[in-house]
Amino acid sequence: MKHLDEYRDPELARRLLDELHRTATRPWQIMEVCGGQTHTLVRQGIDELLPAGMRMIHGPGCPVCVTPLETLDRAMAIAARTGVILASFGDMLRVPGSHTDLLALRARGADVRVVYSPMDAVKLAEEHPDRDVVFLAVGFETTAPANAMAVWHASRLGLSNFSMLVSHVLVPPAMTALLESPECEVQAFLAAGHVCAVMGWTEYEPIVARYQVPVVVTGFEPLDLLEGILMATRQLEGGRAEVENQYVRAVRRQGNGEAQSAVARVFQVTDRAWRGIGELPHSGLELRPEFAAFDAARRYDVDGLHSAEDPECIAGGILTGARLPTDCTAYGTRCTPRHPLGAPMVSTEGTCAAFHAAGRVATSVKEGTSS
Repeated sequence: MKHLDEYRDPELARRLLDELHRTATRPWQIMEVCGGQTHTLVRQGIDELLPAGMRMIHGPGCPVCVTPLETLDRAMAIAARTGVILASFGDMLRVPGSHTDLLALRARGADVRVVYSPMDAVKLAEEHPDRDVVFLAVGFETTAPANAMAVWHASRLGLSNFSMLVSHVLVPPAMTALLESPECEVQAFLAAGHVCAVMGWTEYEPIVARYQVPVVVTGFEPLDLLEGILMATRQLEGGRAEVENQYVRAVRRQGNGEAQSAVARVFQVTDRAWRGIGELPHSGLELRPEFAAFDAARRYDVDGLHSAEDPECIAGGILTGARLPTDCTAYGTRCTPRHPLGAPMVSTEGTCAAFHAAGRVATSVKEGTSS
């Protein structure tokens, strides 16, 4: 299949791996930022084929996973109200809140609907003028342009029954926070190709200059990742720190100017809480004051609702790359995709879900002891 199989060619993969083994002389530690990249690495076993000592650190690039617990609880508090339609992408429905999830809430009678675009939620508001439609707007820079256009379109239509519960997060501030942590072991980054397709890579240039850490913009197929790892390794071995672009078929340095303009017209940068991590300054987006009428958190007065994570879930350690899913005492037992304790076990981009789907087990299980 053109444009798919060509990026999964086993012969080319073997050659890239051989070149990587010839190139690496030290046990480098590279973080892939995106959860989609994590799933490819784990599903294909690439992380287990690297040179001895080289390690992939799985980063916080799962949009579902980093959505804070209180956002889910706020969404459920809104959805439980009479006359409200809560619209969301499907992967948010099974993410656990403090006491339940959106799917269970729908089973109990709440009008929670799966949509495939924020414009679908705007259309629902047009079709149901007697109902309030709230769209759960989460994600990184990749989903922000479409969400911005939905608000802009709703404003042009004068839809007073449409609003968004916004929980957008930004990649560069998270990378900076990781690099400034005393426990940071990251020596290079594979940047998420789809984020850079929107934003370009100029935002990474100051990070590279300040922290002297290579950043390689990388795609999502096996050959993309192998080439990205090789490019990062060559920089590390050569003592270089630059932004390089592996994902040339989709990304340009300046990104997509029209998408950036749409985001800037509707959203502004704000501090944002990340699930399991806490609040990071200037790491999120919120609606600009001129669009405050579309802010569901204000409309339904749920900003003051706060939540506490399940103490057994180590989502924070998973999302920062400090821990592996197999480090969790609940992994694969009390926490499974069917009965998750935290978001990383639910999402199709979650690290715990990736490990579980690939059959990865805890060390104690491998050794035949109880976990």
